[in-house]
Amino acid sequence: MAKRAVRYAVIDAFTDTPFKGNPAAVCILEDELVGAVDEEWMQSVAKEFNISETAFLARATSSVDSNSNGAPNNPRFNLRWFTPVAEVKLCGHGTLAAAHYLLSSGVVKCDIIEFVTKSGLLTAKKVRPPMKFSNNEAEGRFYIELDFPMVPVVECDSAEIPLIPETLNGAAMVDVRKTATANDLIVELASGNEVAGIHPKFDELQNCAGRGVIITGAAPSQSGFDFFTRFFCPKLGVNEDPVCGSAHCALAPYWSKKLGKNNLIAYMASSRGGVLDLQWEEETRRVKIRGEAVTVMAGTIVV
Repeated sequence: MAKRAVRYAVIDAFTDTPFKGNPAAVCILEDELVGAVDEEWMQSVAKEFNISETAFLARATSSVDSNSNGAPNNPRFNLRWFTPVAEVKLCGHGTLAAAHYLLSSGVVKCDIIEFVTKSGLLTAKKVRPPMKFSNNEAEGRFYIELDFPMVPVVECDSAEIPLIPETLNGAAMVDVRKTATANDLIVELASGNEVAGIHPKFDELQNCAGRGVIITGAAPSQSGFDFFTRFFCPKLGVNEDPVCGSAHCALAPYWSKKLGKNNLIAYMASSRGGVLDLQWEEETRRVKIRGEAVTVMAGTIVV
């Protein structure tokens, strides 16, 4: 491929503070580049960034500029996500970062964006900050609401229950399930404090059944959160995903049933930390995931 400059931005998702939350690189493929790049190149770029996710955006071609009522369609983009070692089918923080880039840079002038992905059509919507902020605090801030499919949680058989005594360091497993799509294990501990105190042993986690290990527990009272979570996925080159949005497509219905509420505030208790505002819609089997993001760097890739 001839040398061209590909714009990118690194955006910290599910936070309003630089160098917190979960970083994602967002690469923007202009029309003339779409046919000139392939999966091998995208994987090489993701390996070069060496962060939990690199997203690739390209405007989707469509011959229809408006819907049947004559109103303009929402802007639509093709979106793919790569870890340093593999492509994934669903990524929450990479989608949030992509939407934040499009909205904050002025590429998109409206409040709703559609993404064509390997998990179907996903939407991102610009929404007002929660009422907890004063007018001064809320000025210039916006949240993004992702509309994602629910991920079913199913039983594990005995052979899949993880043996991770060094990682748990005495903490007892209350329940063990797995996601039906990626076979990520969900390990519930007795408290969110135990989740936050985990010192992962990645050789143990690498040998577990399934793709990754989600460790979760009810949040301490008065914390302002409903549950804590950490996500470890060394098999995909991500030892600990600082804030995993897609895991909450399974965790929202899981904790909704346990806590008897559909609106939940989740905290990812990694060293970087991150907050997710969740709404589980049981009738439609969709999970709304809201969060903030902040751009920390921008540049070009010469290819």
